[in-house]
Amino acid sequence: MAKRSNICVCVAAVIFILMFLGSDIAASDEAEQQADDIPARPSIMFNRWQEDWSVLADPRVPREPLDSLKYIPLAADDPEWYLSFGANLRERFEANNASGFATGPNHNADYDISRFEVFANVRLGPNFQFFTELQSDYAIGKQQLTPVDQDRPVDLEQAFMVLIEPLDDGLLKFRLGRQQFAVDLQRFISFRDGPNVRLSFDAAWLEYAREHWVYIAFHSRPVQDRDFRAFDDYSNNQSTFDGFRVERKVMESAAVSAYYARYCQDGAKYLTVSGNERRDILDSHFSGTIRSIDWDVEAMRQTGQIGGETIEAWGFGSLAGYTMTNAPWKPRFGVQLDAASGNKNLGDHELNTFNPLFPNGYYVTLAGYTGYVNFIHLKPSVTVHPTESLQLMTAIGMQWRETTADAIYLQGNIPVAGTAGHPGRYTGTYGQGRIEYAATSHFALALEVVHFQIGSAIHAVGGRDSNYAGAQFTLGW
Repeated sequence: MAKRSNICVCVAAVIFILMFLGSDIAASDEAEQQADDIPARPSIMFNRWQEDWSVLADPRVPREPLDSLKYIPLAADDPEWYLSFGANLRERFEANNASGFATGPNHNADYDISRFEVFANVRLGPNFQFFTELQSDYAIGKQQLTPVDQDRPVDLEQAFMVLIEPLDDGLLKFRLGRQQFAVDLQRFISFRDGPNVRLSFDAAWLEYAREHWVYIAFHSRPVQDRDFRAFDDYSNNQSTFDGFRVERKVMESAAVSAYYARYCQDGAKYLTVSGNERRDILDSHFSGTIRSIDWDVEAMRQTGQIGGETIEAWGFGSLAGYTMTNAPWKPRFGVQLDAASGNKNLGDHELNTFNPLFPNGYYVTLAGYTGYVNFIHLKPSVTVHPTESLQLMTAIGMQWRETTADAIYLQGNIPVAGTAGHPGRYTGTYGQGRIEYAATSHFALALEVVHFQIGSAIHAVGGRDSNYAGAQFTLGW
C-alpha cells in the first residue's frame, strides 16, 4: 500500500512538473509570438524616399531620439498618413597628389568635400507620396573646382510626387518632378554619388511591374548645377534624355534587361567635332548570382549625328566573382573588364568616341583619375569581411587606350592634351585599397588609397604618377 502511495505521489509530481513546464513553454511561445509581431524599425536606405516610417505608429516599436520628427501622424485613423523628416551628412577628406596626372594647374591638393541634405516626406496612404530634398555642398580648400564640387548655399535637389496604383495584377508607379534615378550598376546612368553634387533630373518616370516583368518609360532633362546663389540650378530642352526599358527576372537571383534611349545635347564639343549631339542608344544587361558565383555584364551601342558627322561608338562593362562562403572572412575573388571605343580616324567624318552619359564618376576608383572613354580596363580584386560590419578590398588595375588615334581621357570626358594621335596604348597600372566599416545603422566610415603609375604616353606630355587618399564618414538620420 505504501509502495502504491509512493508511486501515486511520483506520478502526481511528474504531472505537476509537466503542467508547470507546459504553462511556461506556452507563455514563452506566446511572448515570442508577440515579439515576432512587433514591426522592425526601417533601415536607412540609399534612396531615402523609399523608407516607410509608419511602423512608428505601433507603440511597441523601439524608440530612438527625434522619432517624433520621423513620424508625425496626419490622420487619427490611418497610420499611413504621416509626415517624416530626415537628413544625410557626408564628409570626405581627400589628399590628391598629381590629379590629372599633373598635366593641368593646381594638381596637388588637400581638401574636404562636404554634402548635407535634409528632406521632408509626406505619405497620404499607400498610393500618394510627396518628397522634397534640399542640398548644401561645399568643397573646402579645393582650388580647381568643377561643376560637381559645390552647390551653395542651398539648392533644390529633389521635389517630386509619386502615384502608385494596382493595375491588372500588377503595380503601376508614376513619379513626376525633380528626382534622381539610376540604372543597373550605374556605369552609364547613375546617382553620381561619388562626386560631391549628386545628379538630378527634371523628369517623368512611369514604371509597371507584373510577375517577372518590369516596363519603364521616362522623359528627363538633366539638372545643370550652378554655384552662384541659392536655388539657381536649372534644366532646359538643350539637354534631354528619354528612354524605354524592359526587365525580366529569369531565375531566382538573375535578371536580364534592355533599353533604348535618346540623348540630346546642344553645343557638345569633342576633339575633332562640335555641334548639337543626338545619340541613339541600345543597351543590354545581364546580372545575377548562382551559389557562390556572381556576375554583371552590360553592353551599349551608340549611333547618331553631331556637327555633320555620324556617330558609331560602343561601350562594355563586366565583373564577376567567386565567394568562399564557408571560409573565414568569406573572401570574394573578383575580376572586372571594361572597354569603350575611341575615335579611330580623324578624317572619315565618323565620331567613334564613346559618351559615358551620366556615369558614377568613381566607377573605376574613388580617385577618379580616368574616364570611361577610349579605354580598356582589367582589374582583379580580393574582398574579405573580417566581421559583418567590416569590409576590406584590394585590387590591381591595368588600363590601355582602345585606339591611339584618340586621347587618354580624364573624368568629365576631358582629354589629356597632346596624347591624341601619339603612340603608346598603355595608360598605366594602379593599386587600390579600400576599407568600409558600418559602425551603426546610421553611421559609416570608409578609407581608400590609390597609386597610379602612368605609361609612356602620359610621360611624353609631362605627366607623372599620381597618389590619392580619401577618408570619409557618412551619417544618416
